[in-house]
Amino acid sequence: MFESEYDVIVVGAGHAGSEAAAAAANMGAKTLLVTMNLQNIAQMSCNPAMGGIAKGQILREIDAMGGYSGLVSDTSAIQFKMLNKSKGPAMWSPRVQSDRMMFAEHWRLRLEQTPNLDFYQEMVAGLILEGNELKGVRTSLGLEIRAKSVVLTNGTFLNGLIHIGDKNFGGGRAGERAATGITKDLVDVGFESGRMKTGTPPRVDGRSLDYSKMIEQPGDDVPSKFSFLDETQPLKKQRSCYMTYTSPEVHEILKDGFERSPMFNGRIQSIGPRYCPSIEDKINRFADKDRHQLFVEPEGWNTVEVYVNGFSTSLPEDVQFKALQSVAGFENVKFFRPGYAIEYDYFPPTQLKHTLETKLVDGLYFAGQINGTTGYEEAACQGLMAGINAALKVQEKEEFIIKRNEAYIGVLIDDLITKGTEEPYRMFTSRAEYRTLLRQDNADFRLTERSYKLGLASEERMRKMEEKKEKSSDFVNFLKNKSVSHEDANPILEENNSSPMKQSDKIFKIFSRPNITMDDVRNFPGVEEYIQENNLNTEILEQTEIQVKYSGYIEKEKNNADKLNRLEDVKIPNSFDYSKIKSMSFEAREKLNKIQPTSISQASRISGVSPNDISVLLVYMGR
Repeated sequence: MFESEYDVIVVGAGHAGSEAAAAAANMGAKTLLVTMNLQNIAQMSCNPAMGGIAKGQILREIDAMGGYSGLVSDTSAIQFKMLNKSKGPAMWSPRVQSDRMMFAEHWRLRLEQTPNLDFYQEMVAGLILEGNELKGVRTSLGLEIRAKSVVLTNGTFLNGLIHIGDKNFGGGRAGERAATGITKDLVDVGFESGRMKTGTPPRVDGRSLDYSKMIEQPGDDVPSKFSFLDETQPLKKQRSCYMTYTSPEVHEILKDGFERSPMFNGRIQSIGPRYCPSIEDKINRFADKDRHQLFVEPEGWNTVEVYVNGFSTSLPEDVQFKALQSVAGFENVKFFRPGYAIEYDYFPPTQLKHTLETKLVDGLYFAGQINGTTGYEEAACQGLMAGINAALKVQEKEEFIIKRNEAYIGVLIDDLITKGTEEPYRMFTSRAEYRTLLRQDNADFRLTERSYKLGLASEERMRKMEEKKEKSSDFVNFLKNKSVSHEDANPILEENNSSPMKQSDKIFKIFSRPNITMDDVRNFPGVEEYIQENNLNTEILEQTEIQVKYSGYIEKEKNNADKLNRLEDVKIPNSFDYSKIKSMSFEAREKLNKIQPTSISQASRISGVSPNDISVLLVYMGR
């Protein structure tokens, strides 16, 4: 029925579990993916979209390392947008609208074609622990499956409780039961647990909407894609989304339902995501606003089901329906299913190491919403890292850690384990202090070689990355050495309201001007010929433009990152006892003893630890 013992068991097959299983199996570990319903692998429980602000950078990082999320997003996309194009490239964030059913299907098929990966449908009800030593998992039917390591990716299923108005019932997602037993086992061995909340909006029948009253939101004229591989191609056709607004009338209807809202009558005690609040929370917190945006998003190429982004709610169904009927374009709306809120167990992530292995139980890893995060992309990257490290542990190889200056993935994990979180954590570009280095366009430069050395990223990925790096570097050098005369340059400069030249100059210097683009430079003698002769694609041209225009900023951030890494290299011994450093503040001693940072750099990022405390620690360590 099963292998006698697995290297890695992954519990849960959402975005975190799917990436964890794929990573571990692709690295040669005998892997078992256990989930309550094999038909719901990689289900998009909330919005049918991948990427977005900072999240798009994470997806490109996952892809650069050989994860599947980028490839699946490309093959199931119905619309592509590069957000923030009006800003600098550090802020550019790719996003796709997805076909929900196609997304889950493509994930399942990729996993089924992954060697070393077995599947089993059942609820994991507990862990097999001998003391604090992990031996495997126990299912609800009493089966014991042995493993050398276990990755828990339970999403919202741990003791999940769904709320719709004054009704509530156990469940991990609409129509699916909650998972019980695991929380008790973990608390019994000393883990701290808590409760969080998230929510989802109603799904409606697109045939009942009047799109003429809404604002069309088409995809990009020239769409791109997520994966660095040639296996996927940009969309040739796209489906539009639409935008509409709530109104004071809508708000009054919603307010009338507040006394029946679990958000306000005390039924829901846990904290929801600050940056994705429910509609009732929005109109309560932002009472001065008389309208809020709603994005009307199709759920696929052919289905009529529509996702009402921005209308997440746990109000009674009749209140949801009446309020939506007052939104422009929704006058004759028909519901497929109402919105709801869900409360679930999580484990404060300060109980983890940078590898996402728990500090209390050797070989046990947590990834996704169990760590207090929200979002598919945040979950997927944690799953990838947990799967990699679980496989490395079993193979007795060195652990794999990504630093803050290397990837958004590194920022996310460091934030979680160093600062913890008391509300669902969502990634933003502002969380990354080195975001000029962590752009979506160079995720392959940053991560593919490291992943290739692990045995995860393929040789094809490595070859493509090296070609892109070499060709863009050669093109930059060509522009540094190639001159253009003022006679050839000035007509183009004048057209772009840029000061004319009085003599010849290097193209690199002219290209560095803020209002001169690659399209302009291609008109200079010799440039287009170079591009054609060297077969430079759009990706290489974009990479070259960024390296030319932002070279000063990039160099400055690299220098700052190097300073950070010097502090990262100052390691703190395991189980260091801070209580004996009396000249350090009490709060610092308490926080440091709880989190047990591995380096001076990590210690300096802990809330409540001051620069003076760090100075005292360095002196005490003889540095």
